[in-house]
Amino acid sequence: MSVADELIRNNRRYADSFRNGDLPISPARRVAIVTCMDARLDIHGLLGLEVGEAHVIRNAGGVVTDDVVRSLLISQRLLGTREIVLIHHTDCGMVTFRDDDVKQQVYEDSRWRLSTTHSGMFASRSPGSKRVPSWRARWACAGSSSM
Repeated sequence: MSVADELIRNNRRYADSFRNGDLPISPARRVAIVTCMDARLDIHGLLGLEVGEAHVIRNAGGVVTDDVVRSLLISQRLLGTREIVLIHHTDCGMVTFRDDDVKQQVYEDSRWRLSTTHSGMFASRSPGSKRVPSWRARWACAGSSSM
């Protein structure tokens, strides 16, 4: 069984016992937290938060990117948060490389293929082309209709 299959099975079990459907859409503590995607960080446990109390926005390094600003704008303007907490941590993997090195690695990987099927949101690169993929591309998950 793949990890994805296991997670889907776990989600079914979770959904069957889910009892928080009556929580309001706005976070109860009126706070948004921006932090790293590091799998070792249990933000709810670290801050003593319960489900429904905060928006947690995660990305590599806890960097305030355009997408994070968009999420914070929605969180504050539409969903009532009044505070933002930015959390960084020790031993972050983001300090172990440079963005330009990762971009170069992707560029050099001859197996890399980017789709152009989503209204041009993805940079295209055919075999032998010298274009570097756009790092502003929005990557769609399987089954996603939001792209």
